[in-house]
Amino acid sequence: MTLAPAANRIPVIHHLHGDTRTDDYYWLRERENPAVTQYLEAENAYTEQVMDPAKPLQEKIYQEILSRIQQTDLDVPVKRGKYFYYSRTVEGKQYPIFCRNQQEAPEEVILDANQLAENHKYFALGALSISEDQHLLGYQVDTDGAEEFTIFVKDLTTGETLPERIEKTSAGFTWANDNRTFFYTTFDETKRPEKVWRHVLGTERAFDIKVFEEFDPRFTFETHKTRSHHYILITSINASTTSEVWYLDANTPYQPFELFRPRVDGVEYYLDHRGGADFSLPGPDFLVRTNENGATNFKLLQGGAEIWPERKDATLEDTDCFEDFLVLHTRERGLPCIRVIAPGVSYEIEFPEPAYTVAPGDNAEYQSNTYRFIYTSQITPPSVYDFDLVTKERTLKKQTPVLGGYDPGQYVAERIHATAPDGTPVAISLVHKMGIAKGPALLNGYGSYGLNDDPTFSYSSLSLLDRGFVVAIAHVRGGSEYGRSWFESGRLLHKRNTFTDFIACAVHLIKEGYCAPDQLTAMGGSAGGLLMGAVINMRPDLFRSVVANVPFVDVVTTMLDPTIPLTTGEYDQWGNPEEKLYYDYMKSYSPYDNVEPKDYPNLLVTTGLNDPRVAYWEPAKWVARLRAMKTDHNLLLLKTEMGAGHAGPSGRYAHYRETAFFYAFLLFSLGFEEESPLTRT
Repeated sequence: MTLAPAANRIPVIHHLHGDTRTDDYYWLRERENPAVTQYLEAENAYTEQVMDPAKPLQEKIYQEILSRIQQTDLDVPVKRGKYFYYSRTVEGKQYPIFCRNQQEAPEEVILDANQLAENHKYFALGALSISEDQHLLGYQVDTDGAEEFTIFVKDLTTGETLPERIEKTSAGFTWANDNRTFFYTTFDETKRPEKVWRHVLGTERAFDIKVFEEFDPRFTFETHKTRSHHYILITSINASTTSEVWYLDANTPYQPFELFRPRVDGVEYYLDHRGGADFSLPGPDFLVRTNENGATNFKLLQGGAEIWPERKDATLEDTDCFEDFLVLHTRERGLPCIRVIAPGVSYEIEFPEPAYTVAPGDNAEYQSNTYRFIYTSQITPPSVYDFDLVTKERTLKKQTPVLGGYDPGQYVAERIHATAPDGTPVAISLVHKMGIAKGPALLNGYGSYGLNDDPTFSYSSLSLLDRGFVVAIAHVRGGSEYGRSWFESGRLLHKRNTFTDFIACAVHLIKEGYCAPDQLTAMGGSAGGLLMGAVINMRPDLFRSVVANVPFVDVVTTMLDPTIPLTTGEYDQWGNPEEKLYYDYMKSYSPYDNVEPKDYPNLLVTTGLNDPRVAYWEPAKWVARLRAMKTDHNLLLLKTEMGAGHAGPSGRYAHYRETAFFYAFLLFSLGFEEESPLTRT
């Protein structure tokens, strides 16, 4: 077998705060250097060679995944005025086809992503947006994974694509109500959304008007139209700690945006529009969800009066406003909840399982008494429900089929708790097949940005479950599963809680007999890849094999470079290492800076050459340093997508193959081959 590639060592010395760091692989940042490409391609070739014996297993898992999926399928249509909109998939085609029709009228294909993707190795759609009169479709296309989108406009009456072609935009596209004006976003040199522009159909881009600019490099923003179709909002936010909203009447697109309330450091607020609905409270049209005046878990205001006061046992995460009803999305007992409010009405929608995920569906119509939501769990496939807000009757519109005789009664979903070193209970959602005994387990984790890692159904995980695995999620601090304090206690100078929580969950799975001591595997991506890197530095003995997808592992160097995308906007997540306090703390856990001469688990690392979020050189440098320093003979593989970005290869079949590759790596590294699948007795 060919020896593993060894990257050249060219020391670069960094000095800061009286500390010296030596970076032997800093040169891998030189994207245009042919030696960088040669190294990445050599690593790919090595990965291909090492995994060659597992190709039959990978193909078997891939075919298993395909066998469970109804490849030609149809989404539940969504009513928008006189049309019903939906997307569908066709067996053998990578991308969805977007359609609409009127009742009992022929289908109208409004966009076939497969046709757009022809002759492109990578393809992704950004925003799709229908004009108010439903005659025009605006859409965005990315063909290299760098998240630089080109805007096109299609006339749905004639089927022609208009001359408009606006390149290098961020994801996002919003129509005004005049059906000829739209707003789009451009980014600065670090890929941070920076400016909002107004474009009028039929005019040159050079005549577009800048209507908003975010000057603070710590802030990013998004633009959208309220469900009432009355306002266009620009919400500028800094790392889930501070926000500010500008608004514009969508009927008067040539007027300037107005500031609702100036930003105050540490105060978040978000707007929704009630459009004249009478909730028996005085005040303007806007509903304000905010954490001002110490409302850590957020409250909801209208005209200064509280519709929903802050509660210590529930976090108000979002609102959905309709003409006669208000739907609140809260987080209670570590689980998502839906509450309904109207004049004289207040109730919670109940769900049957101990651990689940529920999220809003596409609720396009403002004047509606029906609320669509999507429910799923680790054993329940995604299920689309229409809920009557008056009668409280729920109607199952579609449960995504699982082919091949899937029986949820053969599986058990549980929610258990580990204890962190500081005594904090940490929830674990897990699923396994009935009647298992101690064997392998896959523990997933994320724990950053306040994002929740809720349990959902996975077609691909069945290939592990049916081989005797326990598949688990560690709900570590840094997410918001248990409210704002859960997020706060896993960021900045509390970030190490994320890692020690995950380790506590790993120990608990072994101690409680869910996993054999030598068969625990782990997986995480992006900030979850940071989690993987940190825990294998801290407790490499716990894990047999780890998959780190596009991992953020060179924390100190990246956060010291304001020219890198996302750096300045994430000081409130990780800290600014220009300050010694944060530098020292960050360096204490940064995976790249803490590689040591010791044994490490089997490790598969992925990256994308065009990734704008976690630059390819972070995983590449990390693998190079591990190769030079680790003392074991375990697998260490780097797989670089040379034409993709943060999301990996595009197209659903490509994603299925990637997942099959990950699982084949885990099984292969555990010593299981295709012909002898793992059984538990």
